[in-house]
Amino acid sequence: MKKSFFKKLCCPFDKSDLEISVIREADQEILEGLMTCTTCARYYPIIHGIPIMSPDEYRQPALEAPILQRWGLEIGEVTNFRLSEQVES
Repeated sequence: MKKSFFKKLCCPFDKSDLEISVIREADQEILEGLMTCTTCARYYPIIHGIPIMSPDEYRQPALEAPILQRWGLEIGEVTNFRLSEQVES
């Protein structure tokens, strides 16, 4: 995904801005990264340059968990695809 493309994205759930943590990049292309909504704290991974921004009901935590763990993130029990450390109780 081109870095310039990120500026055009928003959270598909609530249309808020996204923050990005780039894990791996090459030649102005983001190959791996994690986008997080600034409002609802949902996460959207970037895998092989493709942002995964499907609705919650079409995502599978079991498929995303190994990638997030490889990046050093613990998701625990996934609730609405929010990172547990970013959700306020």
